Amino acid sequence: MDLAAISALNGLPLGSISDVSTLTGTLSEKKSTDTVDGTLFDAILNTAIENINTTNGYLSDAENEEIRFMLGETESTHDLTIALQKASTALQYTVAIRDRVMDAYKEIMQMQI
Repeated sequence: MDLAAISALNGLPLGSISDVSTLTGTLSEKKSTDTVDGTLFDAILNTAIENINTTNGYLSDAENEEIRFMLGETESTHDLTIALQKASTALQYTVAIRDRVMDAYKEIMQMQI
């Protein structure tokens, strides 16, 4: 769901909800205009961007479910708990991947030529 659809669903003005996925729109536009000829780095970067987009989607879904629950539009604590757990797990996974990449980068930078 995009921000306008969420706002329309909840009956809130467009500026009242912060959307986590606004940054990923610029990444998607950049990816579509600058193509690389199928390199390994390109594949890894595209996978990382897809991972971030998925994580942002889960975070957005959890936020939307919280808003719906607080507004009384739903009474399903089950759906809220599932959305929150998916978002938490995806965020933990993304942070773990980022930490591993940063450790690898630091190790490469410490290598002597």
